[in-house]
Amino acid sequence: MHRIDLRRFTPARVALGRAGNGLPTAAHLDFQAAHAAARDEVHAELDVAALCADLTESGLANIAVHSEAPDRRTYLLRPDLGRRLRAPDRASLPSTVGAFLFVICDGLSATAVQSHAVTLLRHAVPMLGGPMAPVVVARQGRVALGDDIGEAMSAEAVAVLIGERPGLSAADSLGVYLTWTPRRGRTDAERNCISNVRPQGLDPVAAAAKLVWLINAMRRLRLTGVNLKDEHTGKTRIDAPPNVA
Repeated sequence: MHRIDLRRFTPARVALGRAGNGLPTAAHLDFQAAHAAARDEVHAELDVAALCADLTESGLANIAVHSEAPDRRTYLLRPDLGRRLRAPDRASLPSTVGAFLFVICDGLSATAVQSHAVTLLRHAVPMLGGPMAPVVVARQGRVALGDDIGEAMSAEAVAVLIGERPGLSAADSLGVYLTWTPRRGRTDAERNCISNVRPQGLDPVAAAAKLVWLINAMRRLRLTGVNLKDEHTGKTRIDAPPNVA
């Protein structure tokens, strides 16, 4: 019988071997290091100034806001505050009736947002028709913060790009949550999600193609969520220009 090295096919912790009743020392130390990295990532802060500069350089107008969670510790302990926009920022947002809105939230992985969000937008935005709202960059934000922001701006729909919870194999995974007619009180059943956006998962360029397909289907059906089936074949090609201005 031929032995197959499963580790060639996945970054998951499989076929690690054993030493007595436990893991080999090297595998145990690797697990401890990955766990520490994941914990550090959850507490990492997003460099909003650098992210906004990257958006501007890509020709994407942007606005920076903050949720009601005043700091990282509160954000982690009070998820509800991360779903609401603080009042002064809500009052300052422009009205963009009927426009499509992108919201970028730090979520639980600032590295994912810093590394992949602008790349995804640079490939997706040129393929979208219709009015576009300025990109909103939100600090200490949860997915539902996009509903609050979208409602305040009277957006047609919102796509929230957010750092996903770090795992022991990847700490830089980006998620995208698409919601038709965002408003406070929307549920996860009313969203479509693209997950594991990163070079070793779903590449940001491929994720952009999937997102564009979902947005076009959303506009045709005027809904998102459980009734919008992801039937994207993955054959769509997107070649973004170096600048979307």
